[in-house]
Amino acid sequence: MKQEEFARLVQQYERLVYTICYQFVKDPQLAEDLAQETFLSAYTHRDDCPPGSYKPWLARIAANKAKDYLKSAYRRRVSASQDDTLDALANTGAEPPPEELAVTRDEAARAKAAILALKEPYHQAAVLFFLEEKDIGEIAAALHRPPKTVHTQIYRARMLLRDALKGETTHGAVP
Repeated sequence: MKQEEFARLVQQYERLVYTICYQFVKDPQLAEDLAQETFLSAYTHRDDCPPGSYKPWLARIAANKAKDYLKSAYRRRVSASQDDTLDALANTGAEPPPEELAVTRDEAARAKAAILALKEPYHQAAVLFFLEEKDIGEIAAALHRPPKTVHTQIYRARMLLRDALKGETTHGAVP
């Protein structure tokens, strides 16, 4: 596919791609960014698309970009309550009160301590996943474990951490 043909595809499907991204993320600016990423990825792989299948191909790339964003480490780290607080502060233009910053830092320190206190087989997987933000495949390769095992260990570590951060004593974690 030539550059001119691709430019026509962008013009023809830019609203469709934006709409698909927006339906997933519900943020106009983010949807625009994801639409741009979609077209960049499509341009990079333009020779892989079967001729005449451009619309479903672009729609699939857009949906995958939006889903990848929603599953990203950034989205896992930022909780809904922090988003609401940040939105409220952004709308008022005010700085967060020092006590809120201290609570947030204290919560982050408690979470990190709880992760570091996990016992094996959860400790290494949790450190790599939650603190170093590695994906399951990278962790599996680093620890020489099957990806499904790592996935299960991350799930169980998450449950242990949830209990530990609630103040409950659990097997395998120190509150």
